[in-house]
Amino acid sequence: MKLNKILFVALFISSLVSAQQKPNIVYIICDDLGYGDVQVLNPEKGKILTPNIDVFAKEAMTFTDAHSASAVCTPSRYAILTGRYSWRSRLQQGVLASGDELEPLIAKDLMTVPKLLKTAGYKTTAIGKWHLGFKFVDDNGNPVQVYEGKKVIGPAIGSTVPNGPISRGFDSYIGFHHSRVMETVIKDDKVIDKMEPIKMLQFLGDHATEYIAKEAKAGEPFFMYLALNSPHSPVVPSKDWQGKSGMGAYADFVMETDFVVGRVLKALKENGIEDNTLVYFTSDNGCSAPVAKAGKLEKEFGHYPSANFRGYKSDIWEGGHRIPFIVKWPGVIEADSENDKLICQTSLMATCADIVDLNLDDKSGVDSYSILSLLKNKKAKSDYNVVVHHSINGKFSIRNKKWKLELTPGSGGWSAPTDNKAIKENYPDIQLYNMKKDVEETTNVYDKYPQVVEKLTSQLIDIVENGRTTSGELQENDVTVDIFKKGVTKKASVH
Repeated sequence: MKLNKILFVALFISSLVSAQQKPNIVYIICDDLGYGDVQVLNPEKGKILTPNIDVFAKEAMTFTDAHSASAVCTPSRYAILTGRYSWRSRLQQGVLASGDELEPLIAKDLMTVPKLLKTAGYKTTAIGKWHLGFKFVDDNGNPVQVYEGKKVIGPAIGSTVPNGPISRGFDSYIGFHHSRVMETVIKDDKVIDKMEPIKMLQFLGDHATEYIAKEAKAGEPFFMYLALNSPHSPVVPSKDWQGKSGMGAYADFVMETDFVVGRVLKALKENGIEDNTLVYFTSDNGCSAPVAKAGKLEKEFGHYPSANFRGYKSDIWEGGHRIPFIVKWPGVIEADSENDKLICQTSLMATCADIVDLNLDDKSGVDSYSILSLLKNKKAKSDYNVVVHHSINGKFSIRNKKWKLELTPGSGGWSAPTDNKAIKENYPDIQLYNMKKDVEETTNVYDKYPQVVEKLTSQLIDIVENGRTTSGELQENDVTVDIFKKGVTKKASVH
């Protein structure tokens, strides 16, 4: 009996040591930060100072051909947390808006990154923007009205969120749903406060640093999903940052975003867990040109938020979804390294499974490939040969190594020419670009390479119909998916 007790204690201590050896995982996701808004990624045409992110990049691996799963935020966030493209769900264009946002986009039985990591002994927290759908109800379970037409009227403090982040794998949550209801602060499953949007960014930084300090003492691995509200609209740099850039409020807000990222990185170091923490820094999609007043930034200040890429948030072109993606893991990832391999943010699910030595079942992470081998060796081969892009209007594109096929005559989003304008001007229905020779997508060569068009179209059809990109048992999409979407485009929802 005494021997069994000793064995139990030894096994218990062993499990604690094993748990502590697993890396903490921090995912910092900005909202609408363009690839070119980070100065280290855009040294010639980036005029906004981002010193903290620049230093971080010197200690990390920078991916130069990384993509969000969509050119707008709800679908890209869905893909990050599930390893599944959002166009396999009911959301076929735009983002969740008033009415359709009341039902969570992530099905309750679908595996998520936090659910996965909890099975490996991780604590999990989400801080910041959610925008993946949930209801507000009163004490009797009755729905609380949030909108009166387009006007936001609620919800009241004390309202409950029965199907939010803590119902999808997170142990704790503090943040807000999306920009239209940013004043509403939610903790776990309750509305606890009302806040001015100008205070939100630093509020999120406060909670992130406090969480790090607390969990560093606990000695158990944690996953922190930190979804910042910036530099998305409302563009509200706090008082200390107003006028800092000399280039307007958007540039000020980017600088404040950089400062908050620096706060989080400093907290990891000061609490002694920097060396055992894997940190991802990224954005949910490209810069929003109308919000940033991109034309003015380019013409008056020489700052190009999409760097040398075509388009912006919403578009099928690179500026819509080629995003900052910088990863640090001391002792594992080579510092100050660059990786030009094609990857997508759907990779988080499979990479986490790989790190904690768990196998995904056939229904989980169906579009997720692990990038662990790339993190360990920038010259390693990757299974990420193909990435599917999706615009705000639900237009599809497929990228296979150097070739990119776009099934739309225009931008697929807000940039000129829009799809409707392109149709009126008799543009070709499809676009094909050689991304090695023409990364700026200036010369459509669809008519010169019909076999490439046919091959990529067939591959995209298979990816859609198979219910997965990865190998494994075929799966069903939640709805019928139309990849061709021809005709006049209706305006998609966006916040």
